[in-house]
Amino acid sequence: MAVSSTPARSPRRARGEGQWALGHREPLNANERTKKDDNPLNVRARIENIYAHGGFASIDPADLRGRFRWWGLYTQRKAGIDGGRTAVLEPHELEDEYFMLRVRVDGGQLSLEQLRVIAGISQEFARDSADITDRQNIQLHWIRVEDVPEIWRRLEAVGLQTTEACGDCPRVVLGSPVAGVSADEVLDATPAVDAIVDRFVGDREFSNLPRKFKSSVSWLADMPYEINDISFIGVDHPDYGPGFDLWVGGGLSTNPMLAKRLGVWVPLDEVPDVWVGVVSVFRDYGYRRLRHRARLKFLVADWGVEKFREVLEKEYLGRSLVDGPAPVLPEKPIDHIGVHRQRDGRYYVGAAPVVGRVSGSQLAQLADVVEAHGSGRVSLTPYQKLLVLDVPEERTEDLVAALRGIGLEARPSTWRRSTMACTGIEYCKLAIVETKARGQELVARLEERLGDIDADITININGCPNACARTQTADIGLKGQLVIGPDGRQVEGFQVHLGGGLGMAQGQESGFGRKLRGLKTTAEDLPGYVERLARRYLDGRTGPDEAFAQWVVRADEEALR
Repeated sequence: MAVSSTPARSPRRARGEGQWALGHREPLNANERTKKDDNPLNVRARIENIYAHGGFASIDPADLRGRFRWWGLYTQRKAGIDGGRTAVLEPHELEDEYFMLRVRVDGGQLSLEQLRVIAGISQEFARDSADITDRQNIQLHWIRVEDVPEIWRRLEAVGLQTTEACGDCPRVVLGSPVAGVSADEVLDATPAVDAIVDRFVGDREFSNLPRKFKSSVSWLADMPYEINDISFIGVDHPDYGPGFDLWVGGGLSTNPMLAKRLGVWVPLDEVPDVWVGVVSVFRDYGYRRLRHRARLKFLVADWGVEKFREVLEKEYLGRSLVDGPAPVLPEKPIDHIGVHRQRDGRYYVGAAPVVGRVSGSQLAQLADVVEAHGSGRVSLTPYQKLLVLDVPEERTEDLVAALRGIGLEARPSTWRRSTMACTGIEYCKLAIVETKARGQELVARLEERLGDIDADITININGCPNACARTQTADIGLKGQLVIGPDGRQVEGFQVHLGGGLGMAQGQESGFGRKLRGLKTTAEDLPGYVERLARRYLDGRTGPDEAFAQWVVRADEEALR
C-alpha cells in the first residue's frame, strides 16, 4: 500500500476578531482605520477653526462621515430620495448639506434655562425642528456647520453638550426621569449618572470603542434595561441593603439580544467604577474585525456570564463583586404619564406628544407653561414623552389643561400613549419609509375609529431594520421596507412583528414576539390593519387581564393577518 508523501497540514489558525487584549491591533475595516488615524474628538477643533468658516464643501470626507458623530453630528438625508434608493446610492449622493444634531440629556432632566436654550437654538438654527428620542436626547435638524460653534457655546453655557452623543463611544446615560422625587424610589441614582458623565464622557481612554455603548442607571424599572450594553437597576440586598443589579450585553438592531444578569450587587458609590470596568472589557476584548459583530452583546453571548464576570473582576476591578438577588419588578409597567404624587408632597405630570415630534416653538411654550405653574424643570423619558416636575397639588389640573393647549396630552389615548417612531426617511439616510408622519396619522385614525380602548397595545414604528424605535419589543412592531402594492408596484410598507416585549413588570416575559412569514402591510393600509388586529384581540381575549402579547401567542395565524 502506497504511503502518501504529502506532509500533514497544520491546523488552520483561527482568524482574530480584532480584540486589542489579544494583540490584534491592526485596523480591520474602514471605521477602525479612521479612528486610528486620528482620535475623533480632535475633529472639534477643525469644525471650529476650518469647517465653520469654509462651509460644507470644506469638510474632509473622513471627518464628515465618521468623526463628526463624536460631536453629535450626522448629515441628514437629501429631500426627495425615495426608499428604494437607500441601499443603492453612495453616502455623498444621499446626504444633504445639513446636519442632524443630537443634544445629550444624561439622566433625562432639564432645567427651564436649558429648555429655553434648546428651544431658541431650534427656532434660530434648526427651522424649528425638534424630536424627543427614545434615548432621552433632543434631536435637531437642518443644522449648518457654520452655526455649530455658536450652538455649542449656547448649550455649554447652560451645562449641556453634544460630546459623544453619537459614535463608537459612551452614548447618553439613561436615568429615571423621576430620580430624586419618586415616592417609590429608595436610592436616587443621579450621583452615579453624573459621576459617569463627568469622569468619562470625552475621556480619550474610551473614545475609541468597537461600537456604540449604551447605558442606563435607575432604581426604578422605568428604563428598558434589557436592551442596553450595561444597565443598573435597583435591588435590595438582604444583608447589605439598597444597591443595584448589573445587566450586560443587550441590544437590538438586526440581531437582537437581551441583556444578561451578572448576578452581582453594586452599591451606589461603586456604580461608576463598575461601569468603567465593563466599558474597559468592551474596549479591550470587543470584536473590531467585523462591524456587524462589534457590539458588546456578541462578546457576552460568546463568553457567557461566568467568564465575563471573571474577567471583569480579575483583570479590571481587582476584586470580587458581591452576589446579589434579582430586582423586584413593579405590578405594572411604569411610563409616568398622568398626574403622580412626589415624595415631597408636590406632583409631577407626564405628558405625551405624538411619536416624539415637537418643535422649538412648542418647547418655548412649554417653558412658559411650566414656569407659570410653579415648576422649574422638566424631564424626558425613554418612551419619547416628557414630565413636568415639582408642581403644587392645586396647580396640577390647570397644568394638564395648559399642556393640552400646546399639544401635549397628560391624559392621552392608548394609541398616543403607546406609539413611538424613529426619525424615518424625512431625515435619516438609512431609512426606507416615512415614520413620524405615518405615526401621527396612525394615532389620529385609531383614536377616531377605536377611541380610547380598555387595553394597552404598544406600537413601535421603524424606518429600516436597525430598530432605533425598538421594533422587536413592541406589541406591534413595524419594520419599514418596500412591499408590493395592490397594483403590483413597490410602495412603502412594513414587516410586522407581533407580541414582543420586555420584562418591565411582574409576570411579564421578555421576548421578541412572533414574526409570521410574509406578514406585511402597506403604509396606506396600516391604520386599517392595526384596527382590525385590535378588534380581534378585544373580541378574542379571555378577559381584560390577558395582555396583547399573551393573546398573540395562542391566536390562530389567520387572526393575525
